[in-house]
Amino acid sequence: MHTGAMTADVLGADYETRTLPLGGGGVSATLVRRRARPATRGAVLYVHGFADYFFQAHVAEHFTARAFDFYAVDLRAYGRSLRPGETANYVPDLAAHFEEIDAATRVIREEDGHRHLVLLGHSTGGLITSLWAHERRADDVIDALVLNSPWLDLAEPWLVRTVGTALVRVVGRVAPRLVVKKGLGPVYGESIHVDHHGEWDFDTTWKPIEAFPVLAGWLRAVRRGHAAVHRGLAVAAPVLVLHSGRSHLHAKRWSPEAMTADTVLDVEHMRRWAPRIGRDVTLVQVDNGMHDLFLSAEPVRKRALAEVDEFLDGI
Repeated sequence: MHTGAMTADVLGADYETRTLPLGGGGVSATLVRRRARPATRGAVLYVHGFADYFFQAHVAEHFTARAFDFYAVDLRAYGRSLRPGETANYVPDLAAHFEEIDAATRVIREEDGHRHLVLLGHSTGGLITSLWAHERRADDVIDALVLNSPWLDLAEPWLVRTVGTALVRVVGRVAPRLVVKKGLGPVYGESIHVDHHGEWDFDTTWKPIEAFPVLAGWLRAVRRGHAAVHRGLAVAAPVLVLHSGRSHLHAKRWSPEAMTADTVLDVEHMRRWAPRIGRDVTLVQVDNGMHDLFLSAEPVRKRALAEVDEFLDGI
């Protein structure tokens, strides 16, 4: 499918964006690119999480300094791709997002000519990229999959994960846009945004401090994705899974503890389920990391990125 021309991006002069038209109805995704000079090692494609978009310029700079062209996709109804009238961050099936990853990889490999491609997913993006890499395992599209705190199970008590999931399967089918949760609470957003306790300036219309409402149909799709991981995937490329040393969940208000723990997901779930993603999975614990390890305190994010470097150097 024809993609739009590259135009200037909100991140500044070194970044370009390109519209990726998707299957009908005016729906599209957005591909962001930062070039290396030169890109002798190939390309990295980044996929964000829920209530998120690509704004982590320091991550792009890290990889371009190491001779990778860096790309990021803002998925349909997220960030740069969110259009008037769209329900933010909503799809009824996570496989819908395979279309934008397919489109992005087509540009990277066929148009920009990259022979080597690393796929990098964060949180929900880590779940989506794992499912996509499993489905495309025979196509030899990627050389490695790197997951930054992937969402592999519901960070809730056993009863909610079991009985609650059964209920979501029904409600998500008959009332997919029913709000099951108004947001994710303020703790994580306040931990990372510069106006509160964090270092990072991002657009809170695209990434609200308390996230967007969680809709039944979307959560049903996520739980189906989790179930697929739990049954076992067969990702062919080597996989690196990075996670914090501990979680600090269900806090109602911010505290300093939120700056050194995953306040969104349960790291025990990552340890449990990550080995089922593929045949060659490496797990690395990054102590004192926040949910997005690359947004953690400088020594922590440097350690996380160094772990990625070491992994990529070894494949």
